[in-house]
Amino acid sequence: MSLRLRFILFVILVHVVVFGLALFILPTDKWVFLIAEIILLGILFFSIHLYRAFLKPLNLIASGVETIRDKDFQSKFLPTGQPELDELIDVYNRMIDQLREERTKQREQHYFLERLIHASPTGVLILDLDDKVSLVNPIAARLLGCTTDVLLGRSCNDLPGPLGEALTGMEPGEKRVISLSGMQTYRCQKSHFLDRGFHRHFLLIEELTKEILDTQKKAYTSVIRMMSHEVNNTVGAVNSILESSLAFAAQLTDGDREEFTSVAHVAINRNNGLNSFMTRLASVVRVPEPDKVPYDLVNLLKSIQVLTAAEAQERGIEVKLTPCEQPVMAAIDVDQIEQVLINIVRNAMESIENDGTISMQVTSAPPCITIADNGRGISEEVRKQMFTPFYTNKRNGHGVGLTLTREVLLNHGCRFNLEPGLNGGAVFWIEFESGE
Repeated sequence: MSLRLRFILFVILVHVVVFGLALFILPTDKWVFLIAEIILLGILFFSIHLYRAFLKPLNLIASGVETIRDKDFQSKFLPTGQPELDELIDVYNRMIDQLREERTKQREQHYFLERLIHASPTGVLILDLDDKVSLVNPIAARLLGCTTDVLLGRSCNDLPGPLGEALTGMEPGEKRVISLSGMQTYRCQKSHFLDRGFHRHFLLIEELTKEILDTQKKAYTSVIRMMSHEVNNTVGAVNSILESSLAFAAQLTDGDREEFTSVAHVAINRNNGLNSFMTRLASVVRVPEPDKVPYDLVNLLKSIQVLTAAEAQERGIEVKLTPCEQPVMAAIDVDQIEQVLINIVRNAMESIENDGTISMQVTSAPPCITIADNGRGISEEVRKQMFTPFYTNKRNGHGVGLTLTREVLLNHGCRFNLEPGLNGGAVFWIEFESGE
């Protein structure tokens, strides 16, 4: 029962009792009855006035509650002239002012936070209470290789792409450094924040690829230059001594002369081989800046097909080029990219144990070259290390070819990767800048 109804029932009860007492004394004293009736009317008038005064604060409170429920923090009440009621109005108005200021401040902070997350160079995924993505910035969408709409509502353990799979099972407070294909490296962290008293989680994804590549290049450039300098100086001096020693071969006996000459030539040839190896190794750090010109990638692949035809025929391998009627232009250094594609095709040939096929294809928007083979493929462990400088899984390899390929493609600003094929084998794709 409401307070208003109880007040009305109390006033009715009082008037009924007083009226009943007045009727009881009516037979004995009419004047007293008349005075009682006048008093009863006065009490009724005073009760109505008191009820209205009592009702004002209730109506005010009800109106204030409705305003707060509608989140309308602009409406305020005017003073009524009643001290008690005006004190309540003053408290309410000050409360509304504070709520409006807090709401404005909260909206400004929320807007600032959204803009900050949107502009952040770090990928950010904010999760709801069910660990599903509720907010994602463009960097995170790009790193995961999909659009924002695809990510919203997905579980943090069901994110798309290789990076999404690597993030599966992260615990709050955990940090991971994830390396993909030896090229893409990310530092990931899962943490939490308080939202209206509940813990919500978020994921931070920071790409470290450029910093790591720069550090790697500085390190191996310094080492190779030092090694090249020392080896060249040593090889030159040793070969000079050996060649000078051959002049004394005539002074030896016939049996000793032949053995001495043979050993000296073996040593000289080995030194020359070492010098040649260091020259090839040093070529990685001496890759010139590309001289880019617009060039048709279709014609480039036709040239590669011709250049590798003889070697492919000897191995019983068919090199196929998917026809493309329209030119696909890209800004490239033709000589450098040609050498890169030859290296890729030769690596594909080496991965084919028996008769096989190498398929080459060009697509546009953006310009992209795809070279696929049906060889033995690559394991996940090898794929993660593939573009690490001088990494090789060949018995007598040195990793120079792929390292040189990496440097040329990075200097061209290309996106590239080596991935397992859908039906076995491997696929190497290169995405170029448009040359139109």
